[in-house]
Formats: sequence, C-alpha cells, structure tokens
Amino acid sequence: MTESRSESPIFVKTHDFACWLLEHTIQFPKSQRFVMAKRVEETVLDFEERLIRAARAKGKARMEHLREADVLFEILRRHLRTCVELKLLTVRQYEHAAGLLVEIGKLLGGWIKKLSNAGRAVPAVGAGP
Repeated sequence: MTESRSESPIFVKTHDFACWLLEHTIQFPKSQRFVMAKRVEETVLDFEERLIRAARAKGKARMEHLREADVLFEILRRHLRTCVELKLLTVRQYEHAAGLLVEIGKLLGGWIKKLSNAGRAVPAVGAGP
C-alpha cells in the first residue's frame, strides 16, 4: 500500500488506484496487452507523474501540470469504460474503479479550484481605480 500517512490524499489515492489497475491490466488477454493494457497503464502513470510535477512546480507551471493531469484523468475514465465494453474489466471492477476515480476527481478539482481562486486577487474593500 502507501508509504506515508503524511502524504497528501490525492497522491495516496492515486498511487493505490494505479497499483490496483496495474494488477488488473496484467490479466488482460494477450491480444489486448499491447493495445488497451498499454494505453491504460501509460495513462494512469502519466497522470500520477503530472500530479508530482504539479506539486513540485510553482506559479503558472503548477496550473499547467494540473490541467494536463485533468486531461489525462478524463482519458483514463474513457479508457476504463472501453475496457468494460470490451469485457477486459468486469462491471464490478469498473464500479470499484469508478468509485476511486470519483474520489480522486474531487481532490483534483479541489486543487485546481484552490489555485484558480488564489490567482485572482481580491481587491480591498473601498479600493477604487
């Protein structure tokens, strides 16, 4: 499982999800290991990497990494849906994954919103042009 309880929840949940997902893509049939399994694995690992880069970056670079993570997150969700349609994941596995993704998505959205709001300077009361 996870290394540290002091690590931010988005990193803990993303790491746990990535480990769970990688365990399942290994079981994909040989015909899909170099197609869907590879795409899903690369996407989840790239998503985790973007979160790490965002945490280490400052200013506009941080927001850019979070935007990239958000796009990867959406791609990952769609790939998982495709995996169910191709019967590579069961509906039960997909439901489990979707629940984890909802949690991660809320954390990601909160982080993006926090940075977006921090970038907007709120004028002092009574301050005028």
